[in-house]
Amino acid sequence: MPPESSTTAPPEAGIGALIGRIPHRLALAGGWIDQPFVSTLNPAPPGSMVVVGLEPDRWFMERAGVASGTRRVALRLWSGALPPRPPEELVRELYRAENEGQAEPSGSQDMIGLIYPGINRLDYDAAHEGGYFPAHIESTCDPGVARWLESVLQLVPVNQRPEGYNPLGVKNLDPEWVRRLGQTGKDCYDAILRQDLRALADSMNACMECWEAILPHTVRHPKITIDLKGILANFQSRYPGAMYSGCGGGYLMVIAGQDVPGAFRVRIRTR
Repeated sequence: MPPESSTTAPPEAGIGALIGRIPHRLALAGGWIDQPFVSTLNPAPPGSMVVVGLEPDRWFMERAGVASGTRRVALRLWSGALPPRPPEELVRELYRAENEGQAEPSGSQDMIGLIYPGINRLDYDAAHEGGYFPAHIESTCDPGVARWLESVLQLVPVNQRPEGYNPLGVKNLDPEWVRRLGQTGKDCYDAILRQDLRALADSMNACMECWEAILPHTVRHPKITIDLKGILANFQSRYPGAMYSGCGGGYLMVIAGQDVPGAFRVRIRTR
């Protein structure tokens, strides 16, 4: 059975004292469209991606695509808990704190995913603020939708990104593949609202195809010593869909109607 929804059970006091009360986040389909070097080439903007706010009820691997680095900055910046201020204000404050002086700034989806509750579709258009922040955010904190997603989304730990790994060594930024990437986020969000397992799985499978096409080092790189493509193909052959939580591996996010051996479920933050 899936764990209790965050609508009925608060985060565990014990683990919160250890890891802080800043939420976690998962990025589902559409990731990378939040980067201006990608969204600039989208012939049909806006392109979308989906982020999900998670309760801070467990420790996650570092360097695994779950915004752990951004979360560490937030913990320092806000003394371990989100301030009671408008989320859009917090997003920009955290973005500045993490990216000041960075040659390759992290995308704003990391900050939004940590700060906004529920399930969020982020629409990126390079014509809006250079593509650094979404032109629009569509959100749901519906407890029924969140409980459904908790029941079908399972995470399998695979690996942490190796030190010195950079996913941007090869860029094949074909506009059609960029358009497809942005469409996977729209399809993902719509599928979640409809509670359509097959469509959700398809959107995540399609996102992985886009990643491999435009940024092949997300799944193959000299520093990655395990067969990420082979592991992904194995899970996609046995379950409706799967994608990695981040470039270089991290967690394999599996969409399935039954228990996945070795996997765990998460609790979605709806308030």
